[in-house]
Amino acid sequence: MIGKLFRVSIFGESHGKGVGVLIEGCPPGIPLDEGYIAKELERRKPGGILVSPRQESDKPRILSGVFRGRTTGGPLVIFVENRDIDSSFYEEIKDTPRPGHADYVARVKYWGFNDYRGGGISSGRITVGIVAAGAVAKRILSLYNIRVYSYIVRINGVEANIKPVDNESFRQKIYSNPLRCPDSRVAKIMEEELRRALREGDSLGGIVETIVFNVPVGLGDPPMNGLDSDLAKAMLSIPGAKGIEFGLGFKLASMKGSEANDSWTIRNGKIVAESNNMGGINGGISNGMPIIFRVVFKPTPTIRKPQKTVDLRTRRQVIIRGQGRHDPCIAIRAVPVVEAYTAIVLVDHLLRWLAWQPLKSRILGVESIK
Repeated sequence: MIGKLFRVSIFGESHGKGVGVLIEGCPPGIPLDEGYIAKELERRKPGGILVSPRQESDKPRILSGVFRGRTTGGPLVIFVENRDIDSSFYEEIKDTPRPGHADYVARVKYWGFNDYRGGGISSGRITVGIVAAGAVAKRILSLYNIRVYSYIVRINGVEANIKPVDNESFRQKIYSNPLRCPDSRVAKIMEEELRRALREGDSLGGIVETIVFNVPVGLGDPPMNGLDSDLAKAMLSIPGAKGIEFGLGFKLASMKGSEANDSWTIRNGKIVAESNNMGGINGGISNGMPIIFRVVFKPTPTIRKPQKTVDLRTRRQVIIRGQGRHDPCIAIRAVPVVEAYTAIVLVDHLLRWLAWQPLKSRILGVESIK
């Protein structure tokens, strides 16, 4: 489960009856219908040469929590049926765990009772529920003018230099490109790299960058539930995610404090930072600057090249070649998932922050601290 006030739990398996999400703590009165959720899910749907060829309609069904087009305040359940299932390859390799996957460790942990088809609960398919919950979270954030943008900034060794802006045309640039990279020139080079890897039977890793505009100062509950630590937990629960950095991230290790610190200044009557090296978060609390972070995704582990593994029945080493339907680069379809998870974490912290606000004037005798 992610969240304390806005609580999100996902369920289902890759080749089970379906996948979905349970949302508890969603405020009442939020406009919501299946058509809106379907548009968000459209952004992560498979199909096409650059992503998995699995064809799923991903039509969401709201089972509870919405009445007459508005959330009721009760538990909200959204379900998406699995329709395009082909488990033949997984039946063939159930005793020969794929390198880079959770096949072996899941078999050991769950005593062999795990659903091994398509990776079961470890499959990227389960992120359907996250995107559905993110659609709800975005509706709440929009009431406070908070907007989240995620996009591909790097695939393999090809990196884009993107200057994000807070408008709908920027989002359209992201999702009109099949690689989810708003820099169309660099995206073409990325596509060439990806097609080369496909021809060679291989896969590529990538980096998803996220920026959040208009976050108020004060979101985050350190030390154990800082905004950055909660975002990190959410991001690293996405299948294939292996690292995260905020602001300048690992570059800070080679900088001096005088270079890294974000100096405070006054601009248009507000206290702001002159730079944003920390990525909008200090001490686990949002500082009013745009929140910026990057998530690293490993190359898709299922590849057509021969790899060594072990036959769990004979205890002998064997060779396995990947089949089935897989994304050659996980990061591409992770873009809307990262965006959704960001919105979920932000809504949870926003609701916590708002819970304190009525007390401020009563305790301090003033409306706000600037």
